[in-house]
Amino acid sequence: MQKTEGMINRMKHHHRLDITVNEDCKIEVPPDILEQLLKPHKLSFYYFVFLDQGSETYKIDLQDITISGSQLIFGVPNQVFCNPAGNHHHPNYKIGFDESTLALLPNPFPFLLDPLNTNTITFDADAKVRVKSIFSNLFQLLHMKGRQPKTEIILAHLNTLLTEFNSAYFEQSDQAAAANPKLNKYIAFKLAVETHLTDQHDVHTIAQKLGMTTSTLYGIVKEFSGVSPKEWMTNRLMLEAQRKLQYSGFSVKELAYELGFNDPDYFSRLFKKSTGKSISAFLAEHHD
Repeated sequence: MQKTEGMINRMKHHHRLDITVNEDCKIEVPPDILEQLLKPHKLSFYYFVFLDQGSETYKIDLQDITISGSQLIFGVPNQVFCNPAGNHHHPNYKIGFDESTLALLPNPFPFLLDPLNTNTITFDADAKVRVKSIFSNLFQLLHMKGRQPKTEIILAHLNTLLTEFNSAYFEQSDQAAAANPKLNKYIAFKLAVETHLTDQHDVHTIAQKLGMTTSTLYGIVKEFSGVSPKEWMTNRLMLEAQRKLQYSGFSVKELAYELGFNDPDYFSRLFKKSTGKSISAFLAEHHD
């Protein structure tokens, strides 16, 4: 499994911000980095691909995801991502930036928590025009000859771009985060779990922190994910286990302790129950 720590710094197109923007692969990527990007790799940064035309298939956390023209696919830190193989690619824009760059923006972007369980965004005709324009402006700004634009100009364009992404993400499912208190609670639940992923959360404690009863939290999580809060947390831990098995050399015991389990045997049984495969079978199937 390829690791990407420090990659965005090597690819960045601004002297102060760790951000990279490419248009139809016009800017060459260093060969060693390109080799990593064409293999499954654990993301250490936010990564977006907007496809203008055609169709391409990516892989995120072992799942094949196909996008076509007017769609965008995105990956976030810690996800295992793989770009399409082959030399021919359809017209596209790509952007990547790290957590420190995101922290400089004035607005939160709930879609990055993927509350609707999809890593794709579909744009209508008008939004597509706007998104392409912002991408084009960012690309030209970052690759203009001479003195680079000020940091705040790049951040302003990035903030506008992510605002378009956030709006289209929720509109594609008729769910507007700002107008849906339940969705906001679900996002808060996901954030609470992600913030301390290996703490073996207690559902009652999380419900209290979010100002809800356990039954109310159950209903909200069930509505948006199809599973109970406990099942959601277990599935999230098992997903993290699958990611770590791909890019780390942990033993089963080490991995169990890393994820907050005191009993490695129980962890192994839970993994098989959740994934349908034993850890040894999973490793054999996905050995890099």
